[in-house]
Amino acid sequence: MTELERMRSGRLYHPGDDALSEARNQAKRLTWRYNQLDPTDWAGRTALLEELLGHLGEDSWIEPSFRCDYGVNITVGDAVFINYDCVFLDVAPISIGDRVLIGPRTGLYTAGHPIVPEVRDTGLEYGLPITLEDSVWLGGSVTVCPGVAIGQNSIVAAGSVVTKDIPPNVIAAGNPCRVLRPITDDDRAKWEAQRREYLQSQERG
Repeated sequence: MTELERMRSGRLYHPGDDALSEARNQAKRLTWRYNQLDPTDWAGRTALLEELLGHLGEDSWIEPSFRCDYGVNITVGDAVFINYDCVFLDVAPISIGDRVLIGPRTGLYTAGHPIVPEVRDTGLEYGLPITLEDSVWLGGSVTVCPGVAIGQNSIVAAGSVVTKDIPPNVIAAGNPCRVLRPITDDDRAKWEAQRREYLQSQERG
């Protein structure tokens, strides 16, 4: 197997491989260009994101600055907003669903290193995928660790460190991140009432 194939399969691989090094350099070139562009050049930014990422959905946006390892291992669904200063280490796939909100300075880290120092010191590493399902909201400065999946509609509070899967339809927080409570029908009634009030205020002008 090539080092790229080993990386994508979750096996130990060496990141110093020439092909992997060039792929990372390409991502660095694209992210540097992205972060230097006029912030109102929507078309130019979108074109660069489409070149950088494995997939960019409709009406999705990443605020600069943005950093990643490869880019091609990141898929972004529709109507996603990723705020300032996020870092995605995508040695394994990062899958982001539709309508996901990601707060500033959030890190999605698929990269892992062997626990045993004698192996870690050789430079070998591995990656495990991260999945954010539809309508997930991550607050600012959240850290998501390798192999984690966060279920549909769930909220992770700012500053949390997510080391294990989070189920759908819950609010979670902490280091390590734990489920605090489900999102309830009372929550839905409260926020739907506020949305209706907002729409009525717009109709009144």
